[in-house]
Amino acid sequence: MTTPHTVAVLGLGRMGGAIATRLAAQDWDVVGWTRSGRTSGTVRTTGDPNEAVARADLVLLALFDGPACRQVLDDVRDSLRTDTIVLNTSTIAPAEATILARRLGPSYVHAPLLGSVPAAAAGALQILAAADQDALDRARPVLETLGTVRRADDASTAAALKLIANNSLTGAVLALRDSLRQADALGLPRTQTLDILELGQLGALVARKRHFLLGGPTAATAEFTIGALAKDMALLAAASDIPLRSAAGLTGTSAAPGTDADIAVAATVPATEDAVLEPLRAYIRGHATGDPTHFRDAFLPTAHIEGIRDGALVSWRLDEYCALFQGRPAPDEPTRTRRIDAVDVHGTVATATMTLSHGADTFTDIFLLIHADGGWRIANKAYHRHS
Repeated sequence: MTTPHTVAVLGLGRMGGAIATRLAAQDWDVVGWTRSGRTSGTVRTTGDPNEAVARADLVLLALFDGPACRQVLDDVRDSLRTDTIVLNTSTIAPAEATILARRLGPSYVHAPLLGSVPAAAAGALQILAAADQDALDRARPVLETLGTVRRADDASTAAALKLIANNSLTGAVLALRDSLRQADALGLPRTQTLDILELGQLGALVARKRHFLLGGPTAATAEFTIGALAKDMALLAAASDIPLRSAAGLTGTSAAPGTDADIAVAATVPATEDAVLEPLRAYIRGHATGDPTHFRDAFLPTAHIEGIRDGALVSWRLDEYCALFQGRPAPDEPTRTRRIDAVDVHGTVATATMTLSHGADTFTDIFLLIHADGGWRIANKAYHRHS
């Protein structure tokens, strides 16, 4: 086993720059290159990736995604020595990791990282490493300069575990967003809300991200961006072929604060605008009063209401649905409750879910809404009756 002496870091973004700086500070001979042309004041850089690779014993990839990894490796293929270790810290799809491992053979180490810029700077990353034993032994001194190594069975498993870890982070960000939205609706001061949240399960996230959550400057200090996390969630959803609400949740919010903003900014996106809630509130008023006028305000004239009634499919036109209501509240109206569970807006269309507790029956209503002619209306409703 030979210990690498010169390390080429290809990719000097937030993480790549922090990695290169950490290695240089720990007396590694580091040469950096980045596709954007960004230079680092702490490490030696070159404008030619082939020059960096040709002199390196170990090539470390810190790139945004799988296509970037493939392109860069294609560009430097002729400069890679047969004994050069390729250490890929990028977050990519499991299938992409498998392809790279097969293509590069025993010299490839797939090692996605758990942790962001501060952990990289402190050498406190958790590293999921998959490689042949010889390649891992040669790469270990570099890896242990960056953090703690955890062995994974193969490149695909390491890549998949990284996506799962980031999914839990996404869930925490979205849970924090929901808590802040509810607190705002209740008129609670943001600082007091964060003080209490910091005592609970979201405490570590709140403590690290309080600056962003209080609306501080964000452009230059993002550690992990919304765009990068949204990319990872899209990879996970595609790889698992299982619906992933967190992917849609991040994608839906990333445009507002900007994909280069820190992930914490996604937790501060305001709640759904009242405009999309208005037809749903009109629908609730229709049930509360028994007045079908409210349903005509809520639905498009072409709407259908569908579900299973007495074991058979029913599909009512709006007029037929309105005829079911007699213009007065149900006798047990004071005991009935209704709540809007979720609203997801995608441009000019939206979906919504509502729960209605009506006596012995509970209904789950699913709505498709359309924004047209300056306002939102319900295009269709489907329901399930829980008796």
